[in-house]
Amino acid sequence: MNTLSRVEHTKLSDVIVKQIEALIIDGSWAAGERIPSERELAKRFEVSRPSVREAIQKLEALGLVTRRQGGGTFVASALDKQVVDPLFDLLARHPESQFDLLEFRHALESVSAYFAALRGTDTDLARIGESFEAASVKGLTTTEHAHALVTFYVAVAEASHNLVLLHLVRGMNDLLYENIKKNLDQLKDRSDVLAQMQVHREALVHAIMERQPEQAREACHEHLAYIENILLQLNREQSRIQRALRRTEKADA
Repeated sequence: MNTLSRVEHTKLSDVIVKQIEALIIDGSWAAGERIPSERELAKRFEVSRPSVREAIQKLEALGLVTRRQGGGTFVASALDKQVVDPLFDLLARHPESQFDLLEFRHALESVSAYFAALRGTDTDLARIGESFEAASVKGLTTTEHAHALVTFYVAVAEASHNLVLLHLVRGMNDLLYENIKKNLDQLKDRSDVLAQMQVHREALVHAIMERQPEQAREACHEHLAYIENILLQLNREQSRIQRALRRTEKADA
């Protein structure tokens, strides 16, 4: 005799939770971003506001959203804090971390570039092009340039359509910005180096736009290896200058 299994009833609020979780996971709603109001969500999902309110409460209990008194509901930024505070903040300020971060960026950005070229949609590529143009405007301050480049690299990560890469890059925004700004500060008086870095980025964008994954990955590696080599040369030169100054001071004494 066949027996029928009991059909479990799914609460409407649980269905809404799954819908919102999907929007967070696929990056549609980023960490720290304010989500639509209960009224807007009820209209969007075609459900009652009490069901939406119950779903939000469940998401808050899971730690996925936070509610601010009179300020709305936000996607929890715990991911950003786990990645940046306090260890990564310390790393960003540690002198020896500059090259470690460059090495890490080799892995992170080259994979993002590879999959952006492989999977990027026309909309993704248009966003990459726009963000690259914004980062290529002449006359930007170091701070403005660093922020624009972070936006560009996030656009590349979004185009990779790899959820882990996307959330990792977004979570590392501040750390990535600090590393890029530190590099630019050291190189701001080297117009020849800055020009070559721009050539490398143009090659990267071209490879992505032409949907050439291998070339995009190699262009990224070449760009970061060039920066690393130049910074090493500058550090050695600075060390020589400091040694010469110490010898001069000793002789004068």
